[in-house]
Amino acid sequence: MSSDEKQVAPRSLAEALRAKDDGSLAALLRARPDLITPVPTDLTQLATRAGTRASVVRALERLDRFTLQTAEALAVAPEPADRETLLALLAGDENDPAVVGAFPHALAALREQALVWGPDDRLRLVRTARELLAPSPQHPSPTGLGPTVAEATSGMSPGRIQEILTAAGLPTTHDAVSAVASLTGLFTDRARMAELLAAAPPDSLDVLSRLVWGPPYGQVTADPASRLRWLLDRGLLLPTAPGTVVLPREVALHLRAGRAHRDTQPLPPAVEPAATHRPQVVDTTAAGQAYTSLATIEELLKDWDEGGPTVLRAGGLSVRDLKRTAVALDVPEPVAAFWVELAYAAGLLASDGEADERYAATPAYDEWLELPAAERWTRLATAWLSATRTAGVIGGRDTKERTLAALGPGLDRSAAPEVRHRVLTLLAALPEGASASPDSLVARLHWERALRGAASSDDLRARLARWTLSEAESLGITGRGALSAHGRALIGAASSAPAPETETASGPGDKLPVHHHRHHPAPPPQPRSAAELASAAARAGKLLAPLLPEPLDHVLLQADLTAVAPGPLQRPLADTLDVLADVESKGGATVYRFTPGSVRRALDAGRSASDLHAFLSEHSRTPVPQPLTYLIDDVARRHGHLRIGSASAYVRCDDDALLNEIIADKRSQGLRLRRLAPTVLAAQADPATLLEGLRSMGFAPAAESAEGDVLITRAHAHRTPPRTAPEPVPDGPPSPDTTLLGAAIRAIRAGDLASTTPHKPTAAAPGRNGTLPRTTSAETLATMQAAVLTGDTLWIGYVNAEGSASQRVIAPIKVEGGFVTAYDHTADEVRTYPLHRVTGVAELADEQA
Repeated sequence: MSSDEKQVAPRSLAEALRAKDDGSLAALLRARPDLITPVPTDLTQLATRAGTRASVVRALERLDRFTLQTAEALAVAPEPADRETLLALLAGDENDPAVVGAFPHALAALREQALVWGPDDRLRLVRTARELLAPSPQHPSPTGLGPTVAEATSGMSPGRIQEILTAAGLPTTHDAVSAVASLTGLFTDRARMAELLAAAPPDSLDVLSRLVWGPPYGQVTADPASRLRWLLDRGLLLPTAPGTVVLPREVALHLRAGRAHRDTQPLPPAVEPAATHRPQVVDTTAAGQAYTSLATIEELLKDWDEGGPTVLRAGGLSVRDLKRTAVALDVPEPVAAFWVELAYAAGLLASDGEADERYAATPAYDEWLELPAAERWTRLATAWLSATRTAGVIGGRDTKERTLAALGPGLDRSAAPEVRHRVLTLLAALPEGASASPDSLVARLHWERALRGAASSDDLRARLARWTLSEAESLGITGRGALSAHGRALIGAASSAPAPETETASGPGDKLPVHHHRHHPAPPPQPRSAAELASAAARAGKLLAPLLPEPLDHVLLQADLTAVAPGPLQRPLADTLDVLADVESKGGATVYRFTPGSVRRALDAGRSASDLHAFLSEHSRTPVPQPLTYLIDDVARRHGHLRIGSASAYVRCDDDALLNEIIADKRSQGLRLRRLAPTVLAAQADPATLLEGLRSMGFAPAAESAEGDVLITRAHAHRTPPRTAPEPVPDGPPSPDTTLLGAAIRAIRAGDLASTTPHKPTAAAPGRNGTLPRTTSAETLATMQAAVLTGDTLWIGYVNAEGSASQRVIAPIKVEGGFVTAYDHTADEVRTYPLHRVTGVAELADEQA
C-alpha cells in the first residue's frame, strides 16, 4: 500500500462507516437492526452504538462457528493485524485449503456487520468485541491461548528479563522493552524456536504439551522440578502470580503449528438423512396426521364447550386440569399441553375474563369450524410456526423456581420461530422423502449460532430443535420425519428467506468445491406482507386438500350395542352421535357404545324415540340391531315418567306404587323425601341434586318447568368475548424493510453532513468546537435573505419548543413573516422554522458549499 493510501486509511469505525456506500450501510442495518432503534442522528452515533456491549454481544451471537473463530483469531492477533497474519492463525502452517476457501466469506461477514474495520493491512476488531473475545485470567478465550510475552512480563523486574535472555541464548539489552521485543522475536521465529526446543529435556516438552491447547495456566511449587526450571529459565513458562505460571501465546502458537484453534471448522456439518421413504408415503402420512390434529383440537374445545378449567390465580392451567385434559384426549400430558397451547396461539382458546375466570373457546373457534379442513389446518400450522410460546418448557421452572404452567406466563422463547423455520428449511434441503438425524440437525444449528448453543444437548436451541421435530410430526407438517409437500409450501408462508442449502453442503452426496460454500449465519425469517403469507398458506392448503380423507355420512351398527365409524364423520352426524353414544375407542376407526345413560342424554337434549330410530336407520349401512331398538324404547318408556320441579324440589308421578318404591329405598334417605299427596313427593334437595340422585338409583326422571313442561337439557356452548391471539415476543428488533432502510440511511447521511461539514469562521462563531453558531437577529435575517438570492447552503443552530438544541444544514427558499422556509438536508425535506428559534447562522466552507 502506498503512502497516500495509508494516509486515507480510516482512523476510527465512524470514518470506516463514512466511507461505505448506501448498499453497505443497508446490509449493516439489515444484519443488526438494533442499530436503527431509534435511527441515529449521524454516522458517529451509529458507530458508537455499534460498539456498545449489548449490540456487539447480539451480533456475535448471530455468527456461525467459523466466522466467530475468525473474530476470536483476530482478538489474539497483534493490533492492527494484516490479512495474511489472520489467515495464518486460522489455516496454520499447513495452509488448510478448506480454511483458505472459507476465509474471505468470514472476513466479509465481519466487515458487513461492522465488527471488523480497516484495510486488509490494518484489520481491527471493534474494541468491545476484542474485550469480549481476547484471553484474560477472568475470561479464558475459546482459543485456549494465554497472554503475550509482553503482557506476561509487564510486572517482571528488568534483571530477571535479562537472565531469561541469557538462558535462551540471546544477547542482553539495555532496557526491558528491547529485551521483551528480543524474546518475542525468538518465540515467533520458527527456525530458532525449533533449535531451542530440540535441546529441551523430554519431560519439559511433556509439560508444554499439556498446556499447549489450554488452559494455558499451571501450578508450581516454590522449588520447581528440573523440568519446570528449564522452561522457566528460558521464558517458555512465565510466572503470573505466586505459584502460577502461564504458557506465553507466542510459544503456544509455535507448538500449535500456527493455529489459533485446535479444531477449526470452516465447513458446516452435514445434516445426515436417517431414513428415506417414498414421497407419496410421506405426504399421505402427514395428511393423516394433519386431519388427526384437527380432530384433536375439536375434541379439546368440545370438552371445554360449557366452560373449561378455571384459571389459576397466577395464570395458567392447574396440573390437575392438565391431567384431566390428557385423559380426555387420550394422550400424554406433554402432548396435551402442546395442543392446548396451539389452540391458544391460534386464537381459538382464551380466558373468559369473568369473576370466576375459566378457559373457553373464542368466537373465532366457531368461524374456524366452518372453514374447509385444509384451511383449518393452515391456520393451526402458521400459528405454530410464528408462535414464541413453547409448550416444551411446561413443567419446568422459571428464574424464581416457580413451576411453568400450560397457558400461564413465562412460556415465551423468542428463538422458537427462528429455530422452527431453520429446522424445516434443513429438512427441505434433504432429498424428498428423507428424514434427518436429530443429532446432526442439532450439530448444524450449533455451528450456525456458535455462541447461542453449547456443546451439550441440554441447551435451549437443541431442545427447541427436538421439540420442533416432534411437533411438526404431530401437526402433519412432516410424515415419518420427512418434510411433506404441503410442509415445503408452508415454509414459504413463514419466511421469504431462501434456503441457504443451495450453496452449502447438506448431505453425504454433496461434492461442491470449497470456494462455493457460504459461511454467513442463517438469516432470520424476513417479514412478508399479509397477502404473501396468505398466498403461501393457500398453496399449502391446495396441496393438502386432495390428501385429506372425505368425511363419511354413515356408521356400522353392531349387535353388541356399538357403532363403528370407519373414518372421520361429517360434523352433524358426529355431533349427534357424540350425544347418543359414548366413545369407547379411537384410532383409524372410532367405536361408539350405546348405554342407557347415553340414550337418556339424547332424550334430555329434546330427541324423541322416533327421532332416534329414524336417525340410526338413515345413517347405518347395516340393519339397526334389535337390542339397540329395545334399549331406546325401554329408556324412552321410562324417561319422564317421574317429573321433578322446584318446591325446594318435588317428584310427581301418576303411579303411586313407584313413589312408594322410592320412599322405601334406603338410598333416598339423603334426599329427605316426604309425601305431599298420593302422586307427589317433596324433597329438601334442589332439583338438580334430586334429579341426579334418582338417576343414580336407576330411575329415569325428567325435569319440568313451572308450567309442567319437560325441560330440554341441551348443553349451551360457552364462549369468551372476542379475543386476539397472543402476540409473539420478538427476538430483538424486527428486520427493517427496504422503505425504512432507505429513509434511515438518508436521515443518517443528512445528520452526518450537518455534523461534519466545515463552516466559514465568523466573529460570532469562530469555529465548530461542538457548539452552535451564534449571531444576532439582524445578522441571521440578512444572511438568510442573501442565501435565498444566491442559493447558498447554511449551517444553523436551532432550539425547538421543548428546548432541545440541534444543528442543521439548510438551503433557504423563502424568508417572510418571521419564518424561513428551507430545504433541510438533515431531515431530507422542506421545513419552516421560526427565526426567533435560530441561535445563529454560518456559511459553509467554499469547498463544501
